[in-house]
Amino acid sequence: MSTPSPAERPAAAEVIALDTPNLGDRSYVVGVDGLAVVVDPQRDTDRVLDLVAGRGWRITHILETHVHNDYVTGGLELARTTGAVYVMPGAAAFDFDATRMNDGDTFTSGRATWRALHTPGHTPHHLSYALAVDGVDVGVFTGGSMLHGSVGRPDLLGPALTDGLAHDQWHSVRRIAAEVAGSAGVFPTHGFGSFCAVTATTGTDSTVDDQAAGNPACTLDEDEFVTELLAGLDAFPAYYAHMGPANAAGPGPIDLSLPVPAEAAALRRRIDAGEWVVDLRSRRIFADGHLRGTLSFDGSGNAVTYLGWTIPWGTPLTLLANTAEEITAMQRELVRIGIDRPASYAVGAPEDWATGPDDLATYPVTDFTGLAKQMAADPRLLVLDTRRHSEWTAGHAVGARHLPLHELLARIAEVQAWSQEAAHAGADPRVRVYCGSGFRAAAACSMLERVGVPVEHIDEEVELAPSRGVPWQAEATETTFGKALTA
Repeated sequence: MSTPSPAERPAAAEVIALDTPNLGDRSYVVGVDGLAVVVDPQRDTDRVLDLVAGRGWRITHILETHVHNDYVTGGLELARTTGAVYVMPGAAAFDFDATRMNDGDTFTSGRATWRALHTPGHTPHHLSYALAVDGVDVGVFTGGSMLHGSVGRPDLLGPALTDGLAHDQWHSVRRIAAEVAGSAGVFPTHGFGSFCAVTATTGTDSTVDDQAAGNPACTLDEDEFVTELLAGLDAFPAYYAHMGPANAAGPGPIDLSLPVPAEAAALRRRIDAGEWVVDLRSRRIFADGHLRGTLSFDGSGNAVTYLGWTIPWGTPLTLLANTAEEITAMQRELVRIGIDRPASYAVGAPEDWATGPDDLATYPVTDFTGLAKQMAADPRLLVLDTRRHSEWTAGHAVGARHLPLHELLARIAEVQAWSQEAAHAGADPRVRVYCGSGFRAAAACSMLERVGVPVEHIDEEVELAPSRGVPWQAEATETTFGKALTA
């Protein structure tokens, strides 16, 4: 067969992003002339396999930009399944066989040439991969380095490395801007709501020229960049501590079949034993009626991040939902952060899960208009803000108390004491709970109710609070990096 002329050849490359919205990440499948390279695949690799099968592509290489700290990779298992070459950063530590690439190394996949750029900052070993087709740069896959309007956070490996990695990040982003063609697309793994980003990123598409003109690492001098970057850091999910070790050990295949079904008596035993029985139904429906002692993680919100963040790691987990399909969907989310097999599940309604009427509970729900009226009528009202520190300092209800959701379990006795003190003083012991959207407040309400604290859920977007009459105050000013993530 004769080789087609350049004019007859297909488009340079097809870059397909596979979004994982609740983790704020993207994996990429890059096709050139029927050959595919996969970058930073998530644990559920069936998405990748279905995509390449539908296009008739063959995977030649699977690339990791770094040992991930926010999700469990599917890269090793995908390589085992497909026979593709598995590429890891040369300086990374891991316990399996893979091809190591270092700064300046290249490989080819058909007409595509991939070259590694050492871009430390998110991790010390981090690589970005520049893609050229027929010698022309068409994209750069930047992992947790150059993001769209931001950078990957430098503090995930501990305080001893944070300052140095922050400086590294400034140099790495500038290196990409200097060494990759300005017209090349920028394809980061993190930054679409990910807590791996320092701050919220901007947009879903960008080029190297765009970032050279607007990314803080390219517009601020080094010391100013580092100062603002470090000032913008806030808490990140506790489950991150388990992701790096899992990825370095080499994750195995997943099992998304339904776990063991649980009847009402078994659910009560699990709850009374201190296990987590999580209700995935709508938070409003949960408030109207739920199994006493269960926890609300609305499946339509970012349940996986906050469930993974708050559950004591290793605690047996049972899932409740309207349908089996909702259980399976949450299982897919959970395996991405290493929670592989729930202990059991049940579907239906609270009446199906209860051993009797005493097993059922409710609590009231209102909005910020309702909260404003209550605050005006009772200046001693107990109001709890469960958002993160950066959100609190950006603005909060006057007189509210602050306890981020991810700290609630460790400090829940404080809230119990507030409620008890109010009751002893003849005041209202009910705790009104709000957050950014209502999702985290629902989880907090269910945790508090489980230990006997009376609650009321404020279920509305927090941006509306001042206009609804809630007295409001702000403490923070916005920096070049912009507003912090509020997922």
